[in-house]
Amino acid sequence: MSTHHNSDRNTSTLSRRDCLRLAAAGIAGSTMSGWLEQLAADTATHVNRRRSVILLWMSGGPSQIDTFDVKPNHVNGGPLKPIETSVPGMQICETLPKLARMMEHVVPVRSMSTKEGDHSRATFHLRTGYRPQGPVHYPSLGSLLSKELGIENSKLPNFVSIAPFRNFSPAAYGPGFLGPQRSPLIVGEGGRVLSPDENATYKQSLKVRNLKASESVAASQADRRLALLSDFDSEFRNSHPGVPTGSHETAYSQAVRMMRSSAVKAFELDEEDDTLRESYGKNQFGQGCLLARRLVERGVPFVEVSLNGVQGSQGFGWDTHSNNFDSVKTLTSVLDPAWATLLEDLHLRGLLDSTVVVWMGEFGRTPRINGSSGRDHWAQAWTTAMCGGGLKGGQFYGETTPDGMRVEDRPVSAADLLATICSAVGVDPMTQNMSNVGRPIRIADPNAKPITEILA
Repeated sequence: MSTHHNSDRNTSTLSRRDCLRLAAAGIAGSTMSGWLEQLAADTATHVNRRRSVILLWMSGGPSQIDTFDVKPNHVNGGPLKPIETSVPGMQICETLPKLARMMEHVVPVRSMSTKEGDHSRATFHLRTGYRPQGPVHYPSLGSLLSKELGIENSKLPNFVSIAPFRNFSPAAYGPGFLGPQRSPLIVGEGGRVLSPDENATYKQSLKVRNLKASESVAASQADRRLALLSDFDSEFRNSHPGVPTGSHETAYSQAVRMMRSSAVKAFELDEEDDTLRESYGKNQFGQGCLLARRLVERGVPFVEVSLNGVQGSQGFGWDTHSNNFDSVKTLTSVLDPAWATLLEDLHLRGLLDSTVVVWMGEFGRTPRINGSSGRDHWAQAWTTAMCGGGLKGGQFYGETTPDGMRVEDRPVSAADLLATICSAVGVDPMTQNMSNVGRPIRIADPNAKPITEILA
């Protein structure tokens, strides 16, 4: 099997393997009729197909050794074992068996080396590309890229954040100096882990609230009320010009466009085949990944889905200071099917070439195992992963020492990673925006270097 994603597959007939994958995933029962095959080809080659990013955010910092940087011949490796993948010679941890079959699309960057080991500061650093210091209010990656890739006055928001946990660093999730109009639409509650009973009704947590007018209010009445509100707002804006009033107007306009548009059906997950929904995982994160696919399919340029923890794991999210190995197995039992199905679903619909999927947390975990069978914070040498988007998948980038304690080959900073993501979707990372302190700030630090070896 080729170690790189072959974009020509989208314009050829689906292979027997693809057809079997389709059937297994439940993407369509009528695939053999050829309609999905043609849809994928048309989508992949459409001249107006815009690029998108899906960020899979792992709150708490996942262990690199127990995912992509296995150390089976060292005591730091722990009890979890490596497994073979779809790319000969490329092994990952046994915790990700479904993703292992999709590794031709994945580039684990195993040489991340950053400067922040505190949750709050590291979350800000990885999500903005800058360290939290000085008076500049740096925007999140989602705000930056949705500004560059989005469409003004679109029916759907250009930035959607699904179940974010913002307690560590609220500013890391905001638009910073780009202003409130670049804020994300927040979908789902991410501040706590849903109980089993709540997970059974997760679909309610992924609904956008207040999209429908009351049944007792006719459409004509709603229009008159909105017109009256607009008149009042107009008077206030004229007497109080500035960013807050302008942002208020933008938010209301966006909400009304959504309410009146059929595009809001993107949030109606019941339209999807139940077998496919099962394949993603019937939990908040799995269904959040399905929602992300539905959103980028409709042109939303930036969607992030947070995995903040699951029932049965100890501590918060991936912050596995104790009982690391059982917790990682529990967390990856939710991550693995959702991530693998997302890549498969995007690929078979012709969307993977135009969508970059990024997996990361704020840092990694210590190679050395502590006395509580856990791993602590570790920023010196850890792993992120990038998929799709025309990237040269099926390869590792960078390497750590045999004990995993430091980067041995091709270190990557947070700014380098941000610049690589930008470059993958056709955005110049040196693009400047005017900041809150009155000077222009580049999207990525001026010293950032995109990883050209993995860019198509």
